[in-house]
Amino acid sequence: MFTFGMSVICLGSILPEIKDKFQVNDLAIGGLASILPFGILVGSLLCGPFADKNGYKGLFLICCSLVLIGMEGIAFGTSWMIIQLSIFLIGAGGGALNSSASALVADISEGERGAKLSTLGIFYGLGALGLPSIISALSNYYDTFTVIGGLGAAIFLVLGLVAIVTFPEPKQQGGFPMKEALQMIKNPVLLLGGMVMFFQSGLEGLVSNWTNGFLQDGLQIDGQKALMGLTVHMGALTLMRVALGYLLKKYKDSTIMNWCYSFMLIGAFIFWLGNDFTLKLIALAFLGAGFAGIFPIFLGMVGDKFAALSGTAFSIIFVIALVGNMIINYGMGILSFQSGIAQLPILIVVCTVLMGGLLMRSKQYFS
Repeated sequence: MFTFGMSVICLGSILPEIKDKFQVNDLAIGGLASILPFGILVGSLLCGPFADKNGYKGLFLICCSLVLIGMEGIAFGTSWMIIQLSIFLIGAGGGALNSSASALVADISEGERGAKLSTLGIFYGLGALGLPSIISALSNYYDTFTVIGGLGAAIFLVLGLVAIVTFPEPKQQGGFPMKEALQMIKNPVLLLGGMVMFFQSGLEGLVSNWTNGFLQDGLQIDGQKALMGLTVHMGALTLMRVALGYLLKKYKDSTIMNWCYSFMLIGAFIFWLGNDFTLKLIALAFLGAGFAGIFPIFLGMVGDKFAALSGTAFSIIFVIALVGNMIINYGMGILSFQSGIAQLPILIVVCTVLMGGLLMRSKQYFS
């Protein structure tokens, strides 16, 4: 999850540099931002059945290798096609890691899946928090692309760790039950959870991919200072994930869900109405704290209901979520091209309100 967090935030951290290096417009940047969730979608779709049938170890080795190759491609690529392919590889490898790591934790955490998945999410936050911090700290010594190349090379350490760890045996060694897997997509909890994640994933993509550019272009903030926005956002998300490991054992899932959505709504409106850098940072902190709880709660429920095919179930729900990420991020690219990046806060508010409507309809599943 640390590797996934680092890979997801990678694009948002360097989009302005990629734009300058290749001299492309916001429409092209929007298309590039949509490739990452498309790659995550492909990885998430394929990894679940693979993990259920073949186990997790080989999958983790493949996925970490894809992320490594993708980051080196961004660091040293000299053509737009190489950058696009590299973003796809990062997404595919990272998406499969995200879904399969979540399924693995769900498999070994019966009775406290929500809390354990929140703890897992801490490592996602650390990876996403660490990358912009490292880029900012090393900016006086190395250019951004060199830093990305060095961080990519560090994934060799992760590969070594995966190679020596023992993983659980595959759950479906006798053959994959395709009929049961297809029937899961009719379950209302799975579909409703997927639609809530449709908007949450889109919102997370908007914040991760567009905030840096928005702060630079909209508020005329220096590039290195603008990275503080992502750092504050991911710091709040990580701290909230730490707290959720305790809170989910003490309070109902629905109560935590309401708290987290309230944080999101407050953050969205402050981000829209606040007119200085400090208020934007406060908004990003609220959004991070809100984002922290939705995914682990839904995934905990899915893990409880589909324990025998948890990898496949997680794949389905992540696919729905990532379709939302792709659509909403590409929509932001079109909006930015036509009306400017200043429209970002409005889209964040709209998506947050729509997500709230879905959460209201879902209360019967979380009582």
